[in-house]
Amino acid sequence: MDSTTALGLRMTSLLLRGNAPGSVAGIVEWFGAMQAQDVNSGLWSLGRRLPGWTLEQVSEALEEKTVLRTWPMRGTVHFVPAADAHWMLDLMGVRALAGAAKRRETLGLDEATADLAVEVLGAALKGGGRLTRAECMTALADGGVEIAGQRGYHLLWYASQRGVTAIAPHVGKEQTFVLLDEWVPAPRRPSREEALATVALRYFRSHGPATRKDFAGWTGLTMTDCRAGITAAGDQLTTVDVDGVEMTMAADAPDLGAGEWLALPGFDEYMLGYKDRSLFTDNVDAIVPGGNGVFRSTLVQGGRVRATWTRTLTRKGVTVTVEPFTDLTARDREAAAEALEPYAAYLGLPLTVKNP
Repeated sequence: MDSTTALGLRMTSLLLRGNAPGSVAGIVEWFGAMQAQDVNSGLWSLGRRLPGWTLEQVSEALEEKTVLRTWPMRGTVHFVPAADAHWMLDLMGVRALAGAAKRRETLGLDEATADLAVEVLGAALKGGGRLTRAECMTALADGGVEIAGQRGYHLLWYASQRGVTAIAPHVGKEQTFVLLDEWVPAPRRPSREEALATVALRYFRSHGPATRKDFAGWTGLTMTDCRAGITAAGDQLTTVDVDGVEMTMAADAPDLGAGEWLALPGFDEYMLGYKDRSLFTDNVDAIVPGGNGVFRSTLVQGGRVRATWTRTLTRKGVTVTVEPFTDLTARDREAAAEALEPYAAYLGLPLTVKNP
């Protein structure tokens, strides 16, 4: 197939063609994991796929305990199905622990202190406790654990990476933590082969067509494990040729086309789900200025990035500034503004669009 066809298939796989399940849990289950280190971007990633939903409704759905945030792979925060958090940490998250000792050395921490921090947090949260990040830091300090500099953040990461804690929904603007075993009392426990098959199927059905390198980059798994997962998924996946490049996708994936204009958050799976982003844009440097890992929000037309956008929030409204890669026609500007209306509705605020 050609790149245009592949792009249409990807936009469908990414649930950006009005084809998403009608719930937060259903969307996260489809993807398996959704980038969420920036919580506001993560919430809009969900809201964009739930037409008519507000930020309040998305946030309320997260209180149902079907979805949580943790570090399942690459040492990066994602939304994951709550019942899958344990095995995902065991399969992929554990790989990030390999570098923990070196990081502790840099921070002036030893393993005994890290283990003490896990014990302190476990005791503080036991019995259904739910503490804000600041309260977790206080508990650590009161327990005799040094939290200065980046130590506190590292220890919160370490406790979650070990599968002891997890990130619960925000309370107001505050991040909160819970005990994973208490938040998810009945986790799924697939075999390693089943787990590899599941993560392969979920990745390629939600991102395909994509390469094995994309899959390895997304999961952090070895290429050996990636091949094993694809093999274990069997005939649920199929291989296709995209302009001479071998890619994999769900065998039953429909093609709903690339669609028109969309306003996406910077950390959406649209960008973060791939190592090679050339199908979407020739301007990666403008989306990630300085290569610092901070992805800007994008305006997408027909699956291709046409501009980035930034927001300014007040109680009276949301002002969005559009920064196009090339000149936009009057019709383009009108269409871009229309694409931003769902975001304003999701926030429950009037929209003002600025086109420099």
